[in-house]
Amino acid sequence: MKKSILLLMAVLFLLNSKNYAQENEEKNFGIKFSGFVKNDFFFDSRQTTAAREGHFLLWPSAVNEDINGDDINAKSNFNFLAVQSRLTGVITGPDAFGAKTSGVIEGDFFAQADDNINLFRLRHAFIKLKWSNTELLTGQYWNPLFVTGCFPGTVSFNTGTPLQSFARNPQIRLTQNFGNLQVILAALSQRDYTSRGPDPVNNSSTKVSSDFLRNSSIPDLHFQVHYSFNDEASGTNILFGAGAAYKTIVPRLYAVVGADRYKVDEKVGGVTAIVFTKLSIQPITLKLQGRYGENIADVLSISGFAVKDVEDVTSGERSYTPLKNITFWGEAHTNGKKVQLGVFGGYLKNLGTKDAMSDPVNSVYGLATNIESLLRVSPRVIFISNKTKIACEMEYTSAAYGSNYDVNYVPANTTSVSNLRVLLSVIYSF
Repeated sequence: MKKSILLLMAVLFLLNSKNYAQENEEKNFGIKFSGFVKNDFFFDSRQTTAAREGHFLLWPSAVNEDINGDDINAKSNFNFLAVQSRLTGVITGPDAFGAKTSGVIEGDFFAQADDNINLFRLRHAFIKLKWSNTELLTGQYWNPLFVTGCFPGTVSFNTGTPLQSFARNPQIRLTQNFGNLQVILAALSQRDYTSRGPDPVNNSSTKVSSDFLRNSSIPDLHFQVHYSFNDEASGTNILFGAGAAYKTIVPRLYAVVGADRYKVDEKVGGVTAIVFTKLSIQPITLKLQGRYGENIADVLSISGFAVKDVEDVTSGERSYTPLKNITFWGEAHTNGKKVQLGVFGGYLKNLGTKDAMSDPVNSVYGLATNIESLLRVSPRVIFISNKTKIACEMEYTSAAYGSNYDVNYVPANTTSVSNLRVLLSVIYSF
């Protein structure tokens, strides 16, 4: 009898211990919040093309002469904003399908457009399933052309845009690890960062919409290979890689000729390729990237596409050709724990259309397609004390605007304008 009681007590103890361990493990599941409060104070030497009341700087505005020949845009301005402040929730939970599970939901107050600035908006929202060598990500995350292991560390929220690709997309991303080698496949749609094309109501104007990619029935496709090496003893980390992407969009479903509408079958494709490398040693980090892009206005680059020719006079069906550009950027910064010095620099060249246009006055759709080249240099210094940073950056950007074009729509007879932004940021992380 005593043995039976002792055995029952042992079983109950083991069950209770197991339940306690499970309860204790489940307590570790949930959501943990982090983020930062960031205040930006900036001054520009001239009017700029930017988003969110000047916060997200792209390039200096072109010369705009009044009746006396004076440049209206040659006027300085300033602003103070805190809209980049961010909240991130990292979610953990039990395993599923034999994989470790996690999720992230992140937002800030940058909003989706100037008319709703200060409102909370979704930045990232994704789920990860991670096996020993395989990872599946589904949800909204960085476009693969924004390589999270090698991107500019500028104080400015533009992160080097338009020299650096900048977009977040709903996507399915598969990452396979082979030791130090990593292969990435991804299929993307568009939401906040979308393509440009003709407005069906007013064909001569440009519309910004995800419709152009959605109507192609083919996602934006990406392939990348990364190789990394980490030597903990020397504090050396090396990363280099390359990737390619292919995107097809449908500019129009129908054309209007006179008073009649005709269904048309139109599309334009574009290839993008990148190469990049990052070397980090204890005192300093170096980064380099090169990019060739076709019709990549959706990642905030100087790009788009043009009408190549009218293929059918009766229906108005047209063929198209993408605008292409090439970009190089580099960065160096120190890795100090109290003070960090850095400098970012880059150059973009507009290469015009891939194929010659039948008529240079044909419609062109894109972002800043009248800029022939762009140059940027931005040195910075960051002071760090525990969770608080005070950072100062001077961002010099020069853009060459063209006044006429050849059959490949390369801007000619250029006039260069420049802007100097002085940016002071105070960041408190939590």
